[in-house]
Amino acid sequence: MKKIVLEKLQESLRAVFPIGLIILLLHFTLVPMPVGTLVLMVFGLTMLIVGLMLFSLGTDMAMMPMGERIGSVLLQSKNLTLLLSGCLVFGFIVTVAEPDLQVMTKQVPSIPDLTLLGSVALGVGIFLVVAVLRLLFRKSLSHMLIVLYILTFIIALFSADYLAVAFDASAVTTGPITVPFLLALGSGFAAVSSGKGSEEDNFGICSICSVGPILAVLITGLFFDSQSTGYEMETPATVANLAEFLTLFGVGLVHSFGEVAMPLIPIAGIFAIFQFTHLKLSKTELVKIGIGLLYLLAGLTIFLTGVNKGFMPAGKYLGESMGRLEYNWILAPICLVVGACVVIAEPAVHVLTKQVEEITNGAIARSTLLCAMALGVGLAMSLAMVRMLAGLPIWWIVVPGYILALSLTFFIPSFFVGIGFDSGGVAAGAMSAAFVLPFTIGACEALGGNIMIEAFGVVGMISMMPPITLELLGVVYNIKLKKALKLQKTLEPEQEKSEREKREALPASAGLSPDSDESKFEADGKEKRNDG
Repeated sequence: MKKIVLEKLQESLRAVFPIGLIILLLHFTLVPMPVGTLVLMVFGLTMLIVGLMLFSLGTDMAMMPMGERIGSVLLQSKNLTLLLSGCLVFGFIVTVAEPDLQVMTKQVPSIPDLTLLGSVALGVGIFLVVAVLRLLFRKSLSHMLIVLYILTFIIALFSADYLAVAFDASAVTTGPITVPFLLALGSGFAAVSSGKGSEEDNFGICSICSVGPILAVLITGLFFDSQSTGYEMETPATVANLAEFLTLFGVGLVHSFGEVAMPLIPIAGIFAIFQFTHLKLSKTELVKIGIGLLYLLAGLTIFLTGVNKGFMPAGKYLGESMGRLEYNWILAPICLVVGACVVIAEPAVHVLTKQVEEITNGAIARSTLLCAMALGVGLAMSLAMVRMLAGLPIWWIVVPGYILALSLTFFIPSFFVGIGFDSGGVAAGAMSAAFVLPFTIGACEALGGNIMIEAFGVVGMISMMPPITLELLGVVYNIKLKKALKLQKTLEPEQEKSEREKREALPASAGLSPDSDESKFEADGKEKRNDG
């Protein structure tokens, strides 16, 4: 256990250190932060490392096993009503108090928090049912995504002002609680089906569930005025003394504990019902899952407190300060690096990359997947800054982006389609909601832009780019695979000819000819039978 903890700690350090280093470099070069803000950021960085380590342990010990077993039981029940209603309830529960989503909904000025939260959660629940029906009826993921996104952009014509918020809500919905559960649910379904295409069934659920929040926000937006009433940061940007510091993080821990416990308690309760009715796991397995849930609860509580109280103020301050610079164009290249570092620190990203490596038996390495996702997120964040500086409508970016992403699905193995679109959802999580979005809002305020139209949308663009970069990786993989198969077909006749020549040469090397050898043994056999 000690070895595992040390490994998780090293992973956390490697994940969080780059973004911390970038912020410190910005502080000592372009935009010095007040001492209190810097202290909040450094302490928040420490909490991120510890929280990410505990979260990773809890995911491996509890969330993944629970999701896989529940998914298997639901599919084995052969009861379609139970399966679909269970998915609807699970989708709603794991989303309604998703910490990332709560962070994001508090920053939308024109729709009440609970209204936005409830509509997004309902959207995820409904589309989780859609995702499961796709698996049951073996429908193409790429075809389904094309239909859903065409429907999305048609509805967006009537609620255009909320398009940016809708994509951001979709991106942050797939956070550190939702993603492990949905991925594990897919693994459970794939394990039961174990037929053709079952490997692809592990992925694609997150990508379909991500469409639900977009449609939910667009439809909800039809009933609310999109004019922004201003944005106010709840967390103070700095602290003046130790008492304020302790109070800030103490209250933050209590608040984050409640946010995390709210979805975990019903999940644990439903798992307990399945345990008594279907699973019948051993005491050892239950203890392990129970300890894992405690790790998960503690890890996410610490992680979110560090993000909300340490990184959110620093993000908004840095965005405002850089937006006021005479050479504010520097936002674009800096965000290229910041975006790449942010995605590496996302807890859900590490869950996805680990599962991909395990399912593909190392054929797709975690490092390769991380590099592709980091490149995609960096480009997305840089592009979002260019859009904000130039005042471009989000339509000009997301429509061509999704057309490209959906078009690439016809040129890659189906396995890459699910991985690609799932990666987009998981890339935009806690760090995006609590650092990237405040950073963009701060820059937008400094530039005098409209927050609802220009600042929002950055997280949605972050979720759009990883599918493109990973699908391009899939294109390269497909080209290499075809070349390898072609080479194999070319070599096979030569190998067969070589083996035939060796067989023909073998009797001659023994001083016998094939004809005389065969006829001799046949004659000997006939003589023995006649003698008998």
